[in-house]
Amino acid sequence: MPDPMPSPSVQGSVRHRVALIAGEASGDLLGADLAHGLRRLLPGVELAGVAGPAMRRAGVTAWHDCESLAVMGLAEVLAHLPRLLRLRRTLARQLMDWQPDLVVGIDAPDFNLGLEARLKRQGVRTAHYVSPSVWAWRASRAARIGRSCDRVLCLFPMEPPIYADYGVDARFVGHPLAQRFAMRPDRAAARARLGLPEGARWMALLPGSRRGELRRLVAPFLHAAALVRRTFPEFAVLVPVTGPRSRAVFEQLLRHTLASAPARGAPDRASASELLDLQARLRVVERDSHTVLEAAEIGLIASGTAALEAMLARLPMVVGYRIAPLTHALVRGLRLMRTHVYSLPNILAGRELVRECMQGDCEPSTLAAALLELLCDPQAPERLLPEYDRLHRSLHAPEPMAAAQALVELLERGR
Repeated sequence: MPDPMPSPSVQGSVRHRVALIAGEASGDLLGADLAHGLRRLLPGVELAGVAGPAMRRAGVTAWHDCESLAVMGLAEVLAHLPRLLRLRRTLARQLMDWQPDLVVGIDAPDFNLGLEARLKRQGVRTAHYVSPSVWAWRASRAARIGRSCDRVLCLFPMEPPIYADYGVDARFVGHPLAQRFAMRPDRAAARARLGLPEGARWMALLPGSRRGELRRLVAPFLHAAALVRRTFPEFAVLVPVTGPRSRAVFEQLLRHTLASAPARGAPDRASASELLDLQARLRVVERDSHTVLEAAEIGLIASGTAALEAMLARLPMVVGYRIAPLTHALVRGLRLMRTHVYSLPNILAGRELVRECMQGDCEPSTLAAALLELLCDPQAPERLLPEYDRLHRSLHAPEPMAAAQALVELLERGR
């Protein structure tokens, strides 16, 4: 761990220390963008915390890997709770020894908000980057979030007004993904970058990045793709994964899906031979989901950031998702959801812009029927494009490096 005493910068001013605590792959990418911005605005800044490969490349010293926080859902959090509590206690001690000027929790609210609250009570300035979904789950949580951190950095423009109702300092800083995708993606160029043969048709399958997501979604997604190939056998499949670990999990689940497939196909399931044919036309791509989404003609996407990426890539899609049965029962029983749509494109649009097949509807036959409906409607991409464009523009940052700038302002206010 770095020496806990702050050291002067070459200009003679106090060198800032900022801790970044990121959870899972999407938080790692956000943290990397934030780290680049902070290093530009605060030359000599020291960055450390919980990081993944992108953050490490951006100059963040990783005390722990961000995959240690990659847990989603009430049931899953309960299963990992003892380990997460131990990690949070360890991390709190490390942070107090390091004496940071600012601690920024990046997503992972179940872990980070408690850590931020503890540090804030001890006089440490804190911020939270990526607002929890207060527009979907009890808006009153905004007040508790405000008690945990000094400022909330929001990715979506509808979030700061909710916090304002509770007197919480929240800033819309734009979504970094809006900058990464061109307003008109070049599909031919994307296919060339992936070395895909000309004339083929490609479907993107994105069944998530967490182990729990993959276990629940890989089989129905593969069966759905194979069912679509009964009508459109010319389709091949691209599956982007976040790295070797998620690739190994996906390939293990692919083998299990093949081994458990029936000998004869049915309207709601593909046969073993159909899945073998699909496997022969399937390509796994590591760490390049953006190019995959730009190269594909249609997508079957897990709800979450991947659906937002598909929208920004101008990809017609069907969104499918399942959560753990216990989590689903708790959500339904406690009536925790405030929204009738679940995927980010639909939440931003305020209506079902793209088809959602959630929980019990996330079955191969339902997913395949929704995909076929899109493929058989040649006007579908043209109808989606104007709304995709509008939503893309709404996510652009109000100024360059807005997230880093909001943190620098917080540091200056603290001084």
